[in-house]
Amino acid sequence: MKKIIFMSLVSFLIFSCKSSNSATSTKIDSKSQTEIKGNWKISSVNYPGSDVIKVTSFDLADSKCFIGSTWKFISMSNKGNMSLNSPNCTAYSTPITWFINKEGEFILKILDDAKAKTVKSGYVLRVANQNANSFQLVDKINVAGKLTDVVYQFEKVN
Repeated sequence: MKKIIFMSLVSFLIFSCKSSNSATSTKIDSKSQTEIKGNWKISSVNYPGSDVIKVTSFDLADSKCFIGSTWKFISMSNKGNMSLNSPNCTAYSTPITWFINKEGEFILKILDDAKAKTVKSGYVLRVANQNANSFQLVDKINVAGKLTDVVYQFEKVN
């Protein structure tokens, strides 16, 4: 997951990747965003070596704690919330802000009771296999010098 630093620009965002300082596009893909609006849950988190490798997702919790988590995406305001509710993990809920850009990247800020413009970091994941009932967010992690995909499978709740 590319962690990014945000800087406010008028009413939206410009930001750069911490690791490479490359810019991430803020041109919104309205069609993709509209398809994601609503309530979702993560049905699985998969990556090679998941039985032996632990991944901390979004700097919050073990990736397996995200299985069963609920997400609400409001496409008109680019706001929403997410809640971790796995019985084996610490419960957590937070407002979020998000958008999908024209390059198929999902840009996410976790707000934790802060205003979006004051949160200076976030995450960039790739949107994949999107349809009316499911989609995937794909993260890239470095495992022993090799880039590996972490796939978060979302299923529509309503």
